[in-house]
Amino acid sequence: MKISRATKPSRTQEITGGKSSSPRKAATPSSDAVELSGLFRELQTNEAEPAFDAAKVEQIKQAIAEGRFTINADAIADRLIASAKELIKARN
Repeated sequence: MKISRATKPSRTQEITGGKSSSPRKAATPSSDAVELSGLFRELQTNEAEPAFDAAKVEQIKQAIAEGRFTINADAIADRLIASAKELIKARN
């Protein structure tokens, strides 16, 4: 299975060091504090880990090619139900 980016990256405006044609006010220092959520910190720590285990993927590909890969439908169903429950709980 090939995974590709389904959305195109958004265009961003290039920032240049030259003067702009419209007058702008100078930025003033702000005393606002920013607090990051625990979820953000968790996501940040997970970035260090690879998105998938390449060695495991290779083992699965080899097992499929050799015809010894078996599918555990009960495990898949259990995880699908658990995932659906989590999504429903998150919405409420």
